[in-house]
Amino acid sequence: MSPKDAIILGFVEGLTEFLPVSSTGHLILTAHIIGLSHNDFTKSFEISIQLGAIMAVFFLYLTRFLTDLETWKRIIVAFLPTGIFGFLLYKFVKGYLIGNDLVVVINLFLGGVFLLFADRWCEKFCRIERVQKLPLGKAFMIGLFQSLAMVPGVSRSGATIIGGMLMGLNRKQAAEFSFLLAVPTMLTATGYDLYKSYSQFSLQEFHLLGIGFAVSFLTAILSVKLLLKFVSAYNFVPFGIYRILVSLLYSYFFLF
Repeated sequence: MSPKDAIILGFVEGLTEFLPVSSTGHLILTAHIIGLSHNDFTKSFEISIQLGAIMAVFFLYLTRFLTDLETWKRIIVAFLPTGIFGFLLYKFVKGYLIGNDLVVVINLFLGGVFLLFADRWCEKFCRIERVQKLPLGKAFMIGLFQSLAMVPGVSRSGATIIGGMLMGLNRKQAAEFSFLLAVPTMLTATGYDLYKSYSQFSLQEFHLLGIGFAVSFLTAILSVKLLLKFVSAYNFVPFGIYRILVSLLYSYFFLF
């Protein structure tokens, strides 16, 4: 991997991490297009640069993280199932699911279909206009949806946004809760992966991780702002259609 490759992957990660389109699927597809082999370092790189995108959310919502206790209660409750399943299934996911092209294609497609359904559902049933009003039981259910994102192609943001809308959050609040929940979730995931893998990295590889982190951070700031502005005025239908189209493109590259 070259510094140029790290910049490209960092940009893709920052752009797609908070969009309901599967950042992992896009990173795998991008790596294939630019000619990178999907080896152990590439897998760890794809996981680790998510930290840059997560730090962007922490930066944008710093005041809320420091002062909003009611939101923190819901973040902690929603994090519990993901933390438990993530710890138990880490080796299986990284060893067998990350890099499995058929799994990515299926989940990109199904995620698009479910996103279209959830958005239609939201037209009639999304009445919660503040995360602080979300019942804790429903926050836990959103966490269960997020835990599905351990499977490549599902999309962590997509799963939590779908879960949020099905639990009654309006589109903007579902997106914001997805951003906020990403912080403990991805800090834990990336921290654990770096803890398990850092001793195998060379100085050059740490340099590449730093580049990917910085680009991901800057790109994610813009991506978060644009997504909130978009869903405040429109809906998630374009993202559902996009996922289905990308699944077809992905299958062309990897399955035929």
